[in-house]
Amino acid sequence: MNPLRHDFISSCHTLKPHSSPPKNLSYLDVGCGGGIFAESAARLPDTATITAIDPSSDVIEVARQHARRDPLLQEPGRLTYLNQAIEDLDVPGQPEEQYDVVTLFEVIEHINTPAPFLKTCLPFVKPGGWIILSTIARTWTSWLTTKVVAEDVVGLVPKGTHAWSKYINADELEKFFGAQREWGINGGMKTMGCVYVPGLGWRMVVGGEQWGNYFFGVRKDP
Repeated sequence: MNPLRHDFISSCHTLKPHSSPPKNLSYLDVGCGGGIFAESAARLPDTATITAIDPSSDVIEVARQHARRDPLLQEPGRLTYLNQAIEDLDVPGQPEEQYDVVTLFEVIEHINTPAPFLKTCLPFVKPGGWIILSTIARTWTSWLTTKVVAEDVVGLVPKGTHAWSKYINADELEKFFGAQREWGINGGMKTMGCVYVPGLGWRMVVGGEQWGNYFFGVRKDP
């Protein structure tokens, strides 16, 4: 899944008004977990800095220990882990304090009140920057695969990991951001489904957001 995250972010940056992918990007990775995405993003040549946050002290400690293995990640400002929720961060007052990309990977489906949570994230994005997230659509196929198969039959994740009622459909996200001022105009909104193919791994599939897992990106108007 992680390579697809980077592919999707790159595809969002190719949308107008950008004529070429931006450089020296700053990231805020919300709900970073063990740092799989944060580490990989910090190693990219077009990344200036990444701040990765998670309210779990246990996973932040795991992420910090793993990052110590790579000297590149020890460069000042390259990768910073914070044991905080986004609600605990100071709201940026100036564009230079905001981020080019705010990521929410496999986060929103665990939030009880997603609309207020997303509104909390909005001020952290620079004009022209992006919120990029991945989540699961609320469909019968996602119920079958994530609840019945993954939790009850195969046991890939503990029972109760997911609450199907919290899943969010892509059109619901589009409606939410469409109602926000200065977000998503002029083609600054993108959705792409992704499907796990046995033997091949995760693959992007046009229209896959109607089945289950998908990426969603929305740009803050420049």
